Amino acid sequence: MRYLLLAAMAGLFASCAGTPKTLEVKQFVLRDAKSDANEDPMIRGEKLSHLYGAISVADQKQRLGQYYTVLWHDASGGGPAELVFRYQQGASGSLIKTSTRKFDPAATAGKAEFSIIGDNFTKGGRVLAWRVALIRGGHEIASQRSYLWR
Repeated sequence: MRYLLLAAMAGLFASCAGTPKTLEVKQFVLRDAKSDANEDPMIRGEKLSHLYGAISVADQKQRLGQYYTVLWHDASGGGPAELVFRYQQGASGSLIKTSTRKFDPAATAGKAEFSIIGDNFTKGGRVLAWRVALIRGGHEIASQRSYLWR
């Protein structure tokens, strides 16, 4: 009976571990450079991370905008991996802008940050819609998109 209980508990813990998502997108908007003591510590830490090294007010203003952190995992392999980030901004209408990050063919996981900051953000406006695709060996493995992506 004791061994059965231990086996059941081991199975429960193993099922909690789960498998990593193929593609995960985390968004963060940096609206101002002010840090408030009453602000959530996680948000304050994220702000300070993005503002690190920006000393002058002008430098800090250039860091304001939208940040997208993309985590990917693909154990299947099969060629060079590439993340393609497509987005539309408020001031550019239906124009779709593209940014890519390439990874070594042997990589099975990775992390990339796409940022729409500085003049791109102040002149182009907020990102209204986006889509991220993981492409490996010329084939799309996975994708994520915002609600407004067409």
